[in-house]
Amino acid sequence: MRSIDLNGVTWRKSSYSNPDGGNCIEVSDDFLTAAPLVPVRDSKNPHGPALILPATAWASFVTAVRHGELSN
Repeated sequence: MRSIDLNGVTWRKSSYSNPDGGNCIEVSDDFLTAAPLVPVRDSKNPHGPALILPATAWASFVTAVRHGELSN
């Protein structure tokens, strides 16, 4: 498995994150063109680990969230 350097990556908070800052994830679109991969991390732990997902898996997850197919 190859290593992905996340230094200098541009992160953005998910639009589905909790508005009070409690349950937030951040994602990066920096690798969509080249890889296509989507890094995901906990915004409360920006120096912690990040999940690196195939863009297709991330798209499936976002679609499921939008359609309310996942329970809290």
